[in-house]
Amino acid sequence: MATKDGAPPVLDFSAFHGSDTKAREQLIADINAACRDKGFFQLTNTSVPRELQDRILAAAKEFFDLPLDEKMKCDLRSNKYHRGYETLGAQMLEPGTTPDKKEAIYFGEDLQEDHPRVIAGDYNCGPNLYPPSLGQAFRDTCTEYYAAAMALAQDIMVALALGLGLEPTWFDSFVRVDPSATLRLIHYPPTPTLGANERGVGAHRDFGCVTLLLQDAIGGLQVQDERTGQWLDVTPVPGAFVVNMGNAMMRWTNHQFTSNTHRVMNYSTHDRYSVPFFFNGNAKHVLSTIPGCETRKDTSDRAYGPPLGEGAYEPIVLRDFLFQQFTESYARVQPQAA
Repeated sequence: MATKDGAPPVLDFSAFHGSDTKAREQLIADINAACRDKGFFQLTNTSVPRELQDRILAAAKEFFDLPLDEKMKCDLRSNKYHRGYETLGAQMLEPGTTPDKKEAIYFGEDLQEDHPRVIAGDYNCGPNLYPPSLGQAFRDTCTEYYAAAMALAQDIMVALALGLGLEPTWFDSFVRVDPSATLRLIHYPPTPTLGANERGVGAHRDFGCVTLLLQDAIGGLQVQDERTGQWLDVTPVPGAFVVNMGNAMMRWTNHQFTSNTHRVMNYSTHDRYSVPFFFNGNAKHVLSTIPGCETRKDTSDRAYGPPLGEGAYEPIVLRDFLFQQFTESYARVQPQAA
């Protein structure tokens, strides 16, 4: 259903697996329209059980409640796989602001160092770091949630293909052959008096293909209407995932789909927890403009993108595209740390 204030729509995903053909077609159309508008929507009644959603949010709180020395046993800087704990203020996604007021821990597909893909240096492949003090239950919850989010992301990619007039299997080699993804648990301390240049997470666009965000009830996520500059609240809906397109998908569709600017402003007096799942797909895949998207839509009101006009982007390997954007976001913090 559409929202009155222009915020991302809330859509019932149960029709995707249902037997009502008209309801499924309407869902596909609504997802396609949302991707072409702000690139954001919320999905209810997905394949990820509510009980598992509750467990992963509880696991996030459990981890961030640990003393700093315990969290640092999973130090992100201790390995080359970009897995583990990221301290408060380690990233700055919006130029000109202070470092983001959040801490996080990164996970991916848990592949040990002797796995062939790790030995080969495949993108985002390596072993996860888990806090020893939280035991096997924490690890099992993260592993189970990662698999469930991956399955949902693969379903969403089918929906995107259908919305673009493609066969439902069009993305299969991208989403089912060595797909890359990052699961991130995030904690935002209470910041009820944020200064003018302070953010929970600064205004940014996501780098990858599709993001699935599970947020708690605190709120704070905002998406920008880039035509008016207005910030719109993405109000938490119990059991729902916030879904948004990333820069890779915007590039792949030649701006038919939008990767929109968003931020987090935790004005609450409470801690906020969220669990984004960044689905990238096969990092070796070459992004060449999707059939039917050869003509770029007018993006004159957007800061992202090449000069306007017809034509498509030059093909690029997804891994190279992601690495460039990821490096830039962390480089912004370095002068502050000097």
